[in-house]
Amino acid sequence: MVLIPTGSYQAFSKEEKASALEYIDTLPVPIVLKADGLASGKGVIIAGSREEAKQEISEMFADKFGSAGETVVIEEFLDGIEYSVFVITDGKKFKMLPIAKDYKRIGEGDTGKNTGGMGAVSPVTFINDDLMINTVLKIIQPTISGIWSKDIDYKGFLFFGLIKKGNEPYVIEYNCRMGDPESQVVFFRLKNDLIDLLESIYKGNLEDHAIEHVKEHAVTIVMASGGYPDEYKKDYKISNLGNITESTIFYAGTKEKDGEFVTSGGRVLAVSSLGKTLEEALEKSLKTCEAIDFQGKYYRKDIGMDLM
Repeated sequence: MVLIPTGSYQAFSKEEKASALEYIDTLPVPIVLKADGLASGKGVIIAGSREEAKQEISEMFADKFGSAGETVVIEEFLDGIEYSVFVITDGKKFKMLPIAKDYKRIGEGDTGKNTGGMGAVSPVTFINDDLMINTVLKIIQPTISGIWSKDIDYKGFLFFGLIKKGNEPYVIEYNCRMGDPESQVVFFRLKNDLIDLLESIYKGNLEDHAIEHVKEHAVTIVMASGGYPDEYKKDYKISNLGNITESTIFYAGTKEKDGEFVTSGGRVLAVSSLGKTLEEALEKSLKTCEAIDFQGKYYRKDIGMDLM
């Protein structure tokens, strides 16, 4: 049996709250708490002290995340830099898509609360050959083999949320889907026709396709409502959407009202741009974010700067 590298962890239900509090006392800080269900990308809390961790887990068990928090995973904090790897698989073979890095914290410099994602970049400059070989051999291939060995007929995308510790990869999370906002930068850099790849999964000839990437860098910046990821107001008019030429706008928390687009969610727009360099792509996206306007708009201006 192959053990896929990850942080040490235990899962606890509401009925096991006492045991969960005891387990917290055995871990070094910071401590990671994860709601086991879907929580709009906000179900992960990094507690800076055991006291904070105990308070947070009490709130999670008290319906902070609704049914998503009925079971909570308490996990060792892994200190490193995160990256996202996406593969498309027919259940036996797989192909890797462009690698991305996302930015989950609301504040610049990766500060503040976790969100559903405030931006993403691709390619990821710290990825080297040794790290990728280890990622494939220690994580991706054993995962695909495990799916196959259990007779699970899974065809589609797999999202590996990973962290680089030293030059070794560790799993933070799995998802049976693409990611947001990573999808925007990944598909921006994918030369292949996506429909052809999806059909190859159905037909069982995925291995006949070579994945091709464009050389350009992609940067996505999420424009959010003021107050997100906490309380925020809606129905603010979004201006200047028709004057954008250097970026592609993906609509998220928007709706049409009286012939105009208005805000209707926490993450409103995903502004995505390509450039010959990371700096050029970031500059284009920042220029577009500055041009688009709505009351309370907020976006991080440092997406990708840690990689420059």
